[in-house]
Amino acid sequence: MTARFKFDISATDGAARTGVIHMQRGDIRTPAFMPVGTAGTVKAMLPENVRSTGADILLGNTYHLMLRPTAERIDRLGGLHKFMNWDRPILTDSGGFQVMSLTELRKMSEQGVEFRSHLDGTKIMLTPERSMEIQRLLGTDIVMSFDECTPFPATEDVAKDSMELSMRWAQRSRDGFDSGADHAARAALFGIVQGGVYEDLRFRSIDALTEIGFDGYAVGGLAVGEGQEMMFKVLDFTMPRMPEGAPRYLMGVGKPDDIVGAVERGIDMFDCVMPTRSGRTGQGFTRFGPVNMRNARHKDDERPIDADCACPACTQYSRAYVHHLIKAGEILGAMLLTWHNLQFYQDLMTGLRSAIAEGNLARFSGEFRTNYARGDIDAL
Repeated sequence: MTARFKFDISATDGAARTGVIHMQRGDIRTPAFMPVGTAGTVKAMLPENVRSTGADILLGNTYHLMLRPTAERIDRLGGLHKFMNWDRPILTDSGGFQVMSLTELRKMSEQGVEFRSHLDGTKIMLTPERSMEIQRLLGTDIVMSFDECTPFPATEDVAKDSMELSMRWAQRSRDGFDSGADHAARAALFGIVQGGVYEDLRFRSIDALTEIGFDGYAVGGLAVGEGQEMMFKVLDFTMPRMPEGAPRYLMGVGKPDDIVGAVERGIDMFDCVMPTRSGRTGQGFTRFGPVNMRNARHKDDERPIDADCACPACTQYSRAYVHHLIKAGEILGAMLLTWHNLQFYQDLMTGLRSAIAEGNLARFSGEFRTNYARGDIDAL
């Protein structure tokens, strides 16, 4: 049987790494982008179509799935993989982000977080132990420890208290994960580094997590409004202190240029709703920057969204047709544009992996930034 979890780094280029995470449900090539399937589906996509773009792993969400249809129901129906027809690895967010984002619906204590469901107002207690139980019932492959996602801006005292609480919850998450012996024998557990924008707090968080011991380490509390410059600054001082032999996951990131900059700094894994959410709202990503397919300039344009893309939206349909679908509110428009965006993101990851392996990441990144900043060019 394949090992429960193993991370092989095959090449480096500066701080950037490329490699493979080996798990029982399949290999994950890194740097990796995980499409977001919050409620057990990548919106507007069939699982086999997501896989065809090159995705090796998906992300699900503990909070949303525990509310509907419930983790217990998914477990009775054979687990999340069977339920959503995805036979490859799944990572689940622990619910910690909702601790921040649903401020008006929750009360936080040392024990955990009491939520009022955004669906019907029902009171629900989410603790590190319950988060581990939910992710076990789902059959998650990569389990995230339960934490508080520190908001931005936050004073150093607020960030300190938040980080220290997350570290205590990390230990309880480790204990809760290990208590589910059958699941722990198949799955991996990642800790989450917190500490806001403060160097000393980030270092203390890393030290606490490495003492507990995790299979991988995520950087949380970024992409929450601090901007790219500050995000990169935090990564610049955080990444050199991260364990070298474990995967590094930057949660909730991001824009294509965010991903390139984070890979250059040593990040291995990403997730973001941007390609799918943008696909549903008329925005497409291209090598020359994003395009708004609602704009009237596309209505007579016979070109594909991106001539270098091999997705169905680009190989079988024109910009004019996609524009028509979006303007008419047709479901196919969201489907095609989402497919294209996911393909663009996976093609970017393929390019980054190849560039690192070949030792030419600087050239690849420079060309990407030049082209992406150029902007989409109208047809002549």
